[in-house]
Amino acid sequence: MVTPRPLHPSGRNYGIAPPDFVLPEASHVGAVRLQISDLERSLAFYQQVLGLRIVGRDGSVVALGPQGDERVLVYLHERPGAERVPKRGVFGLYHFAILVPTRADLGRFLKHLTAVDAGRMGMADHLVSEALYLWDPDGLGIEVYADRPREMWRHPGLEVLMATDPLDTESLVTAAGSRVWSGMPAGTRMGHVHLHVGDLTIADGFYHVGLGLEKMVWSYPGALFLAAGGYHHHLAVNTWSPGPSARDDQARLIAWDLLVPDRGAAEAAAASLRTGGHGVEESDGQFSATDPWGTRLRIVVGE
Repeated sequence: MVTPRPLHPSGRNYGIAPPDFVLPEASHVGAVRLQISDLERSLAFYQQVLGLRIVGRDGSVVALGPQGDERVLVYLHERPGAERVPKRGVFGLYHFAILVPTRADLGRFLKHLTAVDAGRMGMADHLVSEALYLWDPDGLGIEVYADRPREMWRHPGLEVLMATDPLDTESLVTAAGSRVWSGMPAGTRMGHVHLHVGDLTIADGFYHVGLGLEKMVWSYPGALFLAAGGYHHHLAVNTWSPGPSARDDQARLIAWDLLVPDRGAAEAAAASLRTGGHGVEESDGQFSATDPWGTRLRIVVGE
């Protein structure tokens, strides 16, 4: 067990820092790259149900982002005939999580999902956030959520308090007001990525000790939540799937981006992973690494 210590000169008194390299506070999640089986079918879902718009297209790869915002959240890569995600899941993606700017936005999205009959849906109050869950046509998991203000988060001892409680849908719909959902609003961003892994200790070595994410929640059954800058989590890993790793011919997460503020931070994160014995590749000035279960991470300089 890593000995808890204050993370930053700011004096934040929760979370557990990595033993050596710590990612800069401004680090956060960028775009996810998904392999899907039918591009037109997926585009209909991601535009009409999820409310994203096409930002760019290059052959069988389409970039999607919020309305009125050039930020790319999702890249869809078509592989015709790719196998649907098994019901019990595989190592790799559990879900990616889109963070909307306000609780009212989440309420409007809930009303929209009900109106379009989006099918199977989950929901939860995580104390730090409120969340809705759905699945794309290939069975890839999606969360759409809104954060509670950081001053409302509780952290008895060093650990951020999170739970999976029933969602107050009535209050959420009331917060939506009379405005109608018109797609993912400007300012929407990728909040976090949640992965199935085979072993939490090994995942800790790769993402905490190696990559430099801080541990924020570690007593949730079968899961570990990590972040930069005191956020509740930019990455979660769990051991709830029996595996194996997703195959190349399955719908899957191809890669996810971790955005860091400058080149020095990217180089330092790559060096820390290498020190931990993890392979890191460099191409066109960007670094990438693959975790022990085949999930690819790209370390990208960006806002």
